[in-house]
Parts: sequence; C-alpha cells; structure tokens
Amino acid sequence: MATKIMKAVQYEGYGGGAAGLKYTEIPIPSPKKDEVLLKLEATSVNPIDWKVQKGMLRPFLPPRFPFVPGVDVTGEVSEAGPEVADFKRGDKVIAMLSLPNSGGLAEFAVAPTNMTVSRPAELSPAEGAGLPTAALIALQALKTAGTTKFDGTGKSSNILITAASGGVGHYAVQLAKLAGLHVTATCGDRNVEFVKQLGADEVLDYKTPQGASLTSPSGKKYDAVIHCASGIPWSTFEPNLSAYGTVIDISPSFKSMVAALYKKVTLSKKKLVTLVLAPKVEDMRFVVELAKEGRLRTCVDSIHGLSTAEAAWAKSISGHATGKIIVEM
Repeated sequence: MATKIMKAVQYEGYGGGAAGLKYTEIPIPSPKKDEVLLKLEATSVNPIDWKVQKGMLRPFLPPRFPFVPGVDVTGEVSEAGPEVADFKRGDKVIAMLSLPNSGGLAEFAVAPTNMTVSRPAELSPAEGAGLPTAALIALQALKTAGTTKFDGTGKSSNILITAASGGVGHYAVQLAKLAGLHVTATCGDRNVEFVKQLGADEVLDYKTPQGASLTSPSGKKYDAVIHCASGIPWSTFEPNLSAYGTVIDISPSFKSMVAALYKKVTLSKKKLVTLVLAPKVEDMRFVVELAKEGRLRTCVDSIHGLSTAEAAWAKSISGHATGKIIVEM
C-alpha cells in the first residue's frame, strides 16, 4: 500500500527562527491504540514552539529532527485507535498535543484522547485552537494565586497582570474578572483600550514611568501578580506587593527559578513562584465551556495559511501579538 502523504511545516535543526521552517510533504501519522488521528482545521502558535526550536530545552526537546511543531489544535477525527471509546470519525474536537511529539503545523496530527475534548458549534476552529496552552496557563496561574471560584462568589483581591494583551494575558484578565478580582494590567499604548474592553479595572502603558514602576493608579497593593512579560526584576515587583503578595512567573528563567528558591528557603512573606503548565483535561473542559457560554473569548491577532506559517512564527517571536496567532489548514 502506498504511503499517504500530507503537507506540513517542519525544521531540521536548532535555530533559524521563521527562516528555519520548511513547507514540505511527509507521511500522515498513524494513531496508537489510545489516540485519534485528526484532519486539522487550525493550530495556534505559542512561544514554547519557537523556544524549543531556539534550543532552550535542549537536549531534551525536540526528541528528533526534522520536527513538526505546534500543540494546540482543532480538527475532525479521521481515525480512532482501537481503544478509543469517547470519539468517532467525524467528531469536531479541540486537542492539546504532547509537546515532545507536537505535530500541529500539518494537515493531519495524532492527539492523545486524555487531552482532547469536543469543540462546541459556538466556537470556530480558530477560536478553539487558541485555548489549550494559553487559557490553561492563565487558569492555573490564577489558581496558584489562590483563586478557586470563577463565578464572582470567591474572595476579592487585587491582582496585576503583565503583558495583558498577549495570548496568556488576555485570557488571564477575563478569568480574573469572572472571579471578581480587581485587575490592574500592563500592555503597550496601542492595546490599552483593548485590555479595558476585556474588563481590566486599571490599565498601564508599560513604556510610561508609572507603567514601568507597575504602580497602581489607585494606590492598591497587589495580592498576586500574573507575570506574562519578561525582563522585570523582583525589585520592581516587591514594593507594589501586599504583605503576603505572590508573583507567579509563567515563563521562568534560570534567574527567576533561583530567586523563587531563595524566597522559599528564607521564608519570605512575599513570594516568587515559577509556573510550569500541568495539562489537565478537566481544566480544558472548564475553559471550553466558558468559551461556549460566551464568558471567555479568544481574540485572534492574525490568521495565516499553512504554506505561510513562517509569518505566524515571526509574529510570535516579535512579542507583539494581540491575543492569539492562528494557522488555518
């Protein structure tokens, strides 16, 4: 039997950025017993995708070259493994692929059923593809900050969200407001109105002196910070925190991990916590249900074709996306 072929985007080694991506043809993968083969509709590009290409997780990832990146996808089930009972051919789904395997920048990909959920008709493929990584990081960061209820009945607190117009940030603002929190947010000047529309109570242009110092316009101290930006030292956060304030760093560096450990061993009241996403299907179902109800929306920065995925890659690397960057098949 002839091998079935699909279009895909891959890279053949570390580095190269957008120019290192190659649009090519490769064999269609086959699902294992507990996986589904998806005919993909859309994929979102996340910073972790190009950070792996850059070599930030070498020698662990990627496990091999050439490598097809992309983990957040929507698609239609084309084939189900023999032990799959929850999905059948023709089902529309949202999935988070395993990071070591990835495979989202292609016409077909295999998805683990333990991180696959049905896509409601209310969500477009692009909206669904934006959710998995970014919305789950935002949700888990807020839970780490002590937020347990997202229906406005929980304890109110003051929270700062940096880079609030980006992929994780724009979800974090919406989830924080659903939880009844007072939200101060930072972003660039062009996105101030956008972040206000998401529900932020106070918005700071990070390039202004007040924005650079992270000072709340109303003089509030922050009980928690969802830190989605980079390059902000602890010395900037510390005077703005409440007595037991916590900074949750969603993209920790070696320096921030050392600082977090230091705060822990010295029993500091003010804490720095580094967050690593723990994929949980119950969290995925939760954010998808919120999106279905119209209470959590995916703001799409731009949509690109698979053959021009390098433009999406470059936009993500630039760090100036408003919401999510999508590649449609």
